[in-house]
Amino acid sequence: MANIIAAGAHGAHLAPIEPADLAGIERLLDLAFGADRLRRTAYRLRDGMDFSPEASCVAFDEHGTLVGSLQSWPASLIGEDGTATPLFLVGPIAVMPERRGLGIARAMLRRALAAIDDTGIPAVLIGDPGYYGPFGFTAEATGGWSLPGPFERHRLLARLEAPTLPAVGMLGPRR
Repeated sequence: MANIIAAGAHGAHLAPIEPADLAGIERLLDLAFGADRLRRTAYRLRDGMDFSPEASCVAFDEHGTLVGSLQSWPASLIGEDGTATPLFLVGPIAVMPERRGLGIARAMLRRALAAIDDTGIPAVLIGDPGYYGPFGFTAEATGGWSLPGPFERHRLLARLEAPTLPAVGMLGPRR
């Protein structure tokens, strides 16, 4: 934990994802989302890609136990004219069940969005509009977007602080 960069909510410490136990992150994701999580459309958006370490992080408790993880992925929106707009797909965001509601997910999200903002690349995610709205996410720009699988249109969110995004396109991994 030599790379701790910030104290988070209720004793959790945020750190870069690189030194974290990736197998532990996978166990945390299974616990948070179920073993069937790999069949979700969001995973098709990440297919064949590695997460972006600079826009990802983990949270450890006061004993050094992994209690949270946030991964961001290079994605792109392919417009009708074939032009690829680079994006960051934020998520999954997972927190140990007994640590939920303490602000750990919000602290990780603020850290990831700050790193993403530094790149100038827009952020998108699939999630609850009520939760992500205060972070600048809305479905306003995504109504004409397609994904490689089923999704709830109102949950496909883009961050409005981003530059203008194409109105129509297919979201997928950035190649």
